[in-house]
Amino acid sequence: MNIAICDSDEKICENISNLIRTENFPAKIFTFTSKEKILQSKENFSIYFLDIKGVEGLEIAKILRRREKILQTSPGILIFVTGYDDFMAEAFDVHAFHYLLKPIDAKKFSQVFNRAVEEIKNFQTQAEKFLLIKVDGMNKKIFLRDIFFIESANKKIIIRTAEGNFEIYGKMDAFEIALGKDFFRCHRFFIVNLAKISAYNSNTIFLESGDKIFISQKKYAEFVKNFLTYAQSGGAVNVC
Repeated sequence: MNIAICDSDEKICENISNLIRTENFPAKIFTFTSKEKILQSKENFSIYFLDIKGVEGLEIAKILRRREKILQTSPGILIFVTGYDDFMAEAFDVHAFHYLLKPIDAKKFSQVFNRAVEEIKNFQTQAEKFLLIKVDGMNKKIFLRDIFFIESANKKIIIRTAEGNFEIYGKMDAFEIALGKDFFRCHRFFIVNLAKISAYNSNTIFLESGDKIFISQKKYAEFVKNFLTYAQSGGAVNVC
């Protein structure tokens, strides 16, 4: 696993590097002291520790997210490390995993780091799982990581994915069981991939794809509970 640390203060970079090493986790650590240096790197990183100084850290994060989409690589986990606590909304926009305040508390760091590692393992597990469906007489493999949501419409099941939409015959109850805990049936007509949610309110879920789907009123409380449980194990912005 490759881990990137970007902070103009070399002592902060060294401190974070030492905190990672105390976790006894096999990782290759790269440190950068400027935006230009980290963006010039050709390495693929699983975890980024980015300083927010003004909006520079956010600018780096946005560029990294755009690069991941263009190259179709797995999204790295973004952890912001800063002396400021007023960038929460912007951090959410780039799907930040966590938000640590300076000076860094070693115990908090350990908690966040281990949750990040667990999130990577969960993503890798989902990345390996797939559905096997029949499309135009051919068996088609669809990885769970690529599914945004599943919709029931006109006696058919529509699987909405990054690759496109696939229509098959089937039952929502069967898909609900097969997809597992990282998916949630938020409406009689919709099953959503919790990893693909960018925002939600009391009646609508907004997805990274730009799609919007409904939450039924009777499912809302259960949805919030499930999503927060998922978020607490990774993928949420938190302040420590």
